[in-house]
Amino acid sequence: MGAGAGPGQGSVSVAGDNYAPITTGDYSPVRVTTVGPLPPAGDVPPASGPVGIPGHVPLFVGRTGELADLERVLADGPGVVVQAVHGLGGIGKSALAARYALLHAGEYTQVVWVSAEDPAGIEAGLGRFAIALEPQLDEILSSDALAERATAWLAAHDRWLLILDNVNSVNDIAPLLARLGGGGGRFLATSRRATGWHRVGAAALRLGVLEPDEALVLLAGILRVAPDDLDGGAGLCAELGFLPLALSQAGAYMGQSGLGPRDYLRLLAEHPAHLYATGDEDTVSERTIARIWRITLDRLADDPLAGQVLRILAWYAPEGIPRTLLDGLAGPPALLRAVGRLAAYSMITADNHVLGMHRLVQAVTRTADLGDPHRSPEAIAEARAQGTRQLAAALPGPDWEDPAGWPAWRMLLPHIDALASHTPPAADTETTAYVLGQAGSFLHDQGQVARAAGYLQRALADRQRVLGQDHPDTLTSRNNLAGVYQSAGDLGRAISLYERTLADRQRVLGQDHPDTLISRSNLAGVYQKAGDLDRAIRLSQRTLADRQRVLGEDHPKTLASRNNLAGAYQAAGDLDRAILLFEQALADSVRLLGQDHPQTLLVRNNLAYAHEVAGDVGRAIPLFEQTLADRQRVLGQDHPDTLVSRSNLAGAYEAAGDPGRAILLFEQALADSVRVLGQDHPQTLASRNNLAYAHESAGDLDRAIPLYEQTLADSVRVLGQDHPQTKIVRGNLTAVRQQPQ
Repeated sequence: MGAGAGPGQGSVSVAGDNYAPITTGDYSPVRVTTVGPLPPAGDVPPASGPVGIPGHVPLFVGRTGELADLERVLADGPGVVVQAVHGLGGIGKSALAARYALLHAGEYTQVVWVSAEDPAGIEAGLGRFAIALEPQLDEILSSDALAERATAWLAAHDRWLLILDNVNSVNDIAPLLARLGGGGGRFLATSRRATGWHRVGAAALRLGVLEPDEALVLLAGILRVAPDDLDGGAGLCAELGFLPLALSQAGAYMGQSGLGPRDYLRLLAEHPAHLYATGDEDTVSERTIARIWRITLDRLADDPLAGQVLRILAWYAPEGIPRTLLDGLAGPPALLRAVGRLAAYSMITADNHVLGMHRLVQAVTRTADLGDPHRSPEAIAEARAQGTRQLAAALPGPDWEDPAGWPAWRMLLPHIDALASHTPPAADTETTAYVLGQAGSFLHDQGQVARAAGYLQRALADRQRVLGQDHPDTLTSRNNLAGVYQSAGDLGRAISLYERTLADRQRVLGQDHPDTLISRSNLAGVYQKAGDLDRAIRLSQRTLADRQRVLGEDHPKTLASRNNLAGAYQAAGDLDRAILLFEQALADSVRLLGQDHPQTLLVRNNLAYAHEVAGDVGRAIPLFEQTLADRQRVLGQDHPDTLVSRSNLAGAYEAAGDPGRAILLFEQALADSVRVLGQDHPQTLASRNNLAYAHESAGDLDRAIPLYEQTLADSVRVLGQDHPQTKIVRGNLTAVRQQPQ
């Protein structure tokens, strides 16, 4: 009988109603384990060619570095060599091993491919090799005897290559490696398992995704077109994370359906669950990206925390995920075990501080599938909610001006971005609004006005929907959004929003509530910005008096009000009163907040500017120099306040009659503003105007006029015809054009 014979052969069936085949107990074919003496395994010649290996590797692209690594490790040398290739399912491990084997088959006495997912698979693969060596054994030896015969042959020979494909556990292959470890053969293992290879002395090679140009070549090859003719192909490759299996699956689907890359991307956005599970008619469902990672999660099903961690990480950015974002999900030992097992199966990457997850694994994990117990709609929704709560708990705190929290903010922002982009606004919760509101305020403080506005607009809409128009948190969101509009130069919208917020806070919270006082102060500031100085001074005086009464003389908000009133006096031309108040505010800030507090640095900058406006550059320059040095040290070179200090010091040098020094510093300030804040930020426009004015002061009108013209055009476009900053630039350009050329 053949090796594939099954139970029931030779059973008797009797015709007639209600008769079933008659069997006599277990009826499997009998395989003998001995047939008399066999020739020594060492005397058996090799098979005529590789055994079990795929006949070809279609459309293999790239991997030149990895192939070179395999060639180096598996090169001639004494003793057995074990090389493992590990990585995410679908990354191309088996294709790489097959490619290496086909390229180098002539260098080995024998090449054998064994599916090594479990001990039974290893035994079956070795049995097939034994039959390839001695076909007559198929009729007479049991499977374990065949595997033993194959092992004996390998032990008696050198220079063979045994490929153990898809190893699930190092323990499954350890006995075989130990048996053959004294020879001169070569083992090449592929596995999703990233850990444990040291137990068998294996060198480990982690396989990553394709390079972008390689991925495009693969996709184009599947579709039989030139890469340059594949419109939208690069974008599709990026969306699929340059993963070979995903590219092959997408290419098969596109080839069968006649879709182009852009159409496929649109369909993927609308029906992700369908496309993740579908290729063409010949695509095996178990080899789709929707199923390939489910196999791993099935193996981890004994630890539900592992699946929960994976679903939470799917809502963050792919790289640089702080481990602290998982704090509190479970006790440290359980959490470490879950993370470690996910990393061991290449579902995530992990080091001491951060985690990573392939973007396509994230996309599939976020996509509900009723047929996948790991991706039920309820589990995915809970993971999104929990991921949001984890982010909220990890935020550094409400003091966005404190540089101590900035590294944490910068690490978390990509993950807040990712969460916001993957979450439909209708699914936002109160916690989502809190995270977006805090992030928007930090970005505003950092000068990233456009990003801040997007976050704060969404946070306000969320809170209005979830909490109602009059909730204190809703009013805070409205206040913060007005501040961003003010920073962007949209003073009309800012004034309207500030006035509405003040009225609502007075009605809901009362006249003396600290939030009401904040609204009153902010409205005074925007009136001043808009040139309405009478209203600004009256409102600033009232706010200072109220804060002194409600919060006390030494409260930081009271100090801020003193500074703000001084600024209003200065804007109105009352410099003596302004300087006295600035000096008092600076002394109080140093005493209560310290020399390096951002508010202290702000007041010192403002006092310096008041001295400059009063014509006392001798006092202004040392204060500006000290403030710039302190801001560089405390806030960093690129903080918006540091950029302001650099520009202000340049202006003081110019006022002191040192145009050369001023121009160099203005040029640096402009370059930094463009790089950090962008071409259209109001501060960038002010820096360009100031540089033009410095060139004008130095008599270089050929440089001044084009800069003024560019600044005016940009100011009109960004800020509007009637913005105070636009009017200043227009006046400067008019004046310089009237000068003799």
